[in-house]
Amino acid sequence: MKSSAAGGTPRWQLPRRTLRDGGPGPRFHLLHAWLPLVAFAATVLWTMVFGGDQWLADRMYAWQGNHWQLRHDYVTEQLIHRLGRDISTMAWLAVLAGWIVARTRPGWGLLRRPLAYLLVSVAVSTALVAWVKSWSNMDCPWDLVRYGGAREYVGLFAMRPLGLPRGACFPAGHASGGYAWLALYFFLWSVRPRWRWLGLVVGAGMGLTFGVSQQLRGAHFLSHDLWTLAICWGTALGLFLWFRRRPEGTQAASVPVHVSAEAAR
Repeated sequence: MKSSAAGGTPRWQLPRRTLRDGGPGPRFHLLHAWLPLVAFAATVLWTMVFGGDQWLADRMYAWQGNHWQLRHDYVTEQLIHRLGRDISTMAWLAVLAGWIVARTRPGWGLLRRPLAYLLVSVAVSTALVAWVKSWSNMDCPWDLVRYGGAREYVGLFAMRPLGLPRGACFPAGHASGGYAWLALYFFLWSVRPRWRWLGLVVGAGMGLTFGVSQQLRGAHFLSHDLWTLAICWGTALGLFLWFRRRPEGTQAASVPVHVSAEAAR
């Protein structure tokens, strides 16, 4: 590590940013809360009220020869569904290990709160999706008569006929293992602001991959993924704002990572 000419201060260091730097203004709330909310409402209206779910599922089903050919495909079931779930879990454990290191090494003090935020956000997002799924009582496409199953479609707020077995497919649980990592956007905003869009791409990319794969298998409608996306984004945003307002203790010295002067401002 190189040192500056004056005082031996490390030139490679994390900018002194924390989750409390700079209060979000109206533009922040417009871009991160209100516009996503409007987009979510519009897409849910199309999918769940005007038949967008069935329109898309019909085409996926027909493309596979009027049966869910990819339901037990190696790529969709083994790689994306099972291995993808394990990778998401291992990533969370890696963040936990990083947080433990940050707690024990004074030089990593500035990473403690951002890592704690990331841990909590991913865990809460997936837990909320699982909780909603536990009582929502909706069927998977592959369970429906329209797609080769034995049940009639029952909407989210419709009365379920007596004797019809419980559905457990809403919202999309597997996609939450991807969309929960949208919290990387706010994590990187706190520690490396110029990289925050990479966090958004990673979280959205994982969620889309998991979600589309499950739709191709007949496990979910598009709206199931949209609700999961909304829960994960809302959780990440809400916890980001909450962590910013929490009192924090004394921060230790910076982490030995290089960052440009522009990002440090």
